[in-house]
Amino acid sequence: MLRNVIWQIEPSSQWPKDQKWYEKKRPREIAAVLHNLQRYLDQLNAAPNARVVQGGYLHHEPHGVVAVDQKGGGANLPETRLYTFADPETKTLHLITVGDKNSQSEDIKFCSDFVKSLRKSTT
Repeated sequence: MLRNVIWQIEPSSQWPKDQKWYEKKRPREIAAVLHNLQRYLDQLNAAPNARVVQGGYLHHEPHGVVAVDQKGGGANLPETRLYTFADPETKTLHLITVGDKNSQSEDIKFCSDFVKSLRKSTT
């Protein structure tokens, strides 16, 4: 299970469905992504600002979305990315969706819409 100190984790309605599918169909990929998610969370908890967190397994996408990938999880793992959004005001890390290279464009659009909706609901 993910350790959490300062930042709270908030899954989107899509995340549990995606996680369940990956655990059943691609367990190595989801394990690697979740390991890197913990690394990201540890960095967030230690950093003064979410924007300064960097790593070879992190990819910055539009609207503040950060994709956590499978790097370091073993040889021959297909590209897999867990899309997150770190809200610095609430110290909430939103787990939005997870996908592979084939769904990347759709995933990024989904995440952009998610973040825009989230920002509208807090203003």
